[in-house]
Amino acid sequence: MQRLQAGGLVYYQFEMWADAPFRHGIFTRWGGVSAAPWGSLNLGGTVGDAVEAVQENHRRMYAALAVDPGQVCSVWQVHSADTVVAEAPLPGRRWLNRADGMVTQHQDVALAMRFADCVPLLFYDPMQNVLGMAHAGWRGTLSGAQLSTLATMQAAYGSRPQDVQVGIGPSIGPARYQVGEEVVQAARAALGPDCGGTIRRDPADGTAYLDLWEANRQLLQRAGVEMIEIAGICTATHTDEFFSHRAEQGQTGRFGALMAF
Repeated sequence: MQRLQAGGLVYYQFEMWADAPFRHGIFTRWGGVSAAPWGSLNLGGTVGDAVEAVQENHRRMYAALAVDPGQVCSVWQVHSADTVVAEAPLPGRRWLNRADGMVTQHQDVALAMRFADCVPLLFYDPMQNVLGMAHAGWRGTLSGAQLSTLATMQAAYGSRPQDVQVGIGPSIGPARYQVGEEVVQAARAALGPDCGGTIRRDPADGTAYLDLWEANRQLLQRAGVEMIEIAGICTATHTDEFFSHRAEQGQTGRFGALMAF
């Protein structure tokens, strides 16, 4: 990924989209106004931060990519595999629905979501000019949040999987994501008896670690997606730049991802 700065904010872009005809960024925790433990560009409105600070942080993120705040669509993220079509923001509401994926083809609609260890998945279909975004923790990943987003792009706009490009953004990495046996069972159900090689056992105590990046890559590739870029940045390791729910014991903020034509 490319590391960029704008208006005092630091954000990352996928290299494959450096010259693409849309704007995107996965923002770090820096450049906002929130105090610790949400310092400083916290985009999460339900983590205890001051409402005014969160609103100002959102304004700064939108300004960094020259996005009109009145065109931004978001969802109430619930760790699901549900996706909605974003036609326009809903008057008087901050979110479209309870869901963890959005897609749009509208030039005057922007997509924004929040993260703190879960995987930001960004989608682009250059043939049908469609954008998509998904939030995928272990539940979303293994229940098919990425496939739901892809299927919604197909159903709503005629996207073909082989045309869709996907960026797998910063999230908790395979060396830090210790999981329980229920997650191992879910990985077997989604990826096969060997979990697609996405589960590593600690040789000392046998505890399991899940590779969210590889799980999402495999499921997307099996669905026909050919171009996938993985950021390979672990949020739990790089709390100097990203919020991490796991590494910071839940006392932290949420970083943002933003896409717009």
